[in-house]
Amino acid sequence: MPTLLCIETATAVCSVALVRQGRVAGLRETNTTNSHAAKVAVFIDELIREHLNSASGLDAVVVSSGPGSYTGLRIGVSTAKGLCYALDVPLIAIETPLSMAYGMKMIAVSPQKLPLIYAPMIDARRMEVYTALYNPEMETIKAVNAQIIRQDTFDDLIHDHQIILAGDGAAKCKELLNHPNFIYLDEFRNSAAHMAEAATRRFEQQQFEDVAYFEPFYLKDFIAGKPRVKGLD
Repeated sequence: MPTLLCIETATAVCSVALVRQGRVAGLRETNTTNSHAAKVAVFIDELIREHLNSASGLDAVVVSSGPGSYTGLRIGVSTAKGLCYALDVPLIAIETPLSMAYGMKMIAVSPQKLPLIYAPMIDARRMEVYTALYNPEMETIKAVNAQIIRQDTFDDLIHDHQIILAGDGAAKCKELLNHPNFIYLDEFRNSAAHMAEAATRRFEQQQFEDVAYFEPFYLKDFIAGKPRVKGLD
């Protein structure tokens, strides 16, 4: 079984996990705003010092690939690629919503016996979220997409399923998505630990990325805000 370093910086949480034998051996994380650049290398160094003789003990580096924060994704992916080049180990990418769905499955409790659907929600602009739908086997029901939340969102599924929602985009859905079959995991927090199972499986299946050409999955093009200069508006 491989030893993997998992990096999660796609959302507000900066999280790094060391995975051995398919299980999380060590974890460092913080949800302090805008701390990714300052913390991710520190967390990596601490985990390697605590659990390995050196970074050469890693078999692969795993990164949460998005969608999510543009800045966070760039920090995580550049850090992961740098490690892969330096250590000559493969890169594994896990879609951020899929990683979240694995974490949601760990804590979700269904009060009914309807089929479950996991709907991770990453906050985008206004009433928009980045989301995907997964069944309990972590098979994709609906691929990652940018979804504008309306009252009729999920009308084709909600009467025959329980839909579990979590993530920093879930809170703004509550007013519109209030059918009893929606379940909100308010305590959920994204974590690199959630990548352990999917990352180990992809390592065993040799599903690696091209380190030279891999880029984050932004889903949407970055639109920079126009700078405002006092007196020139």
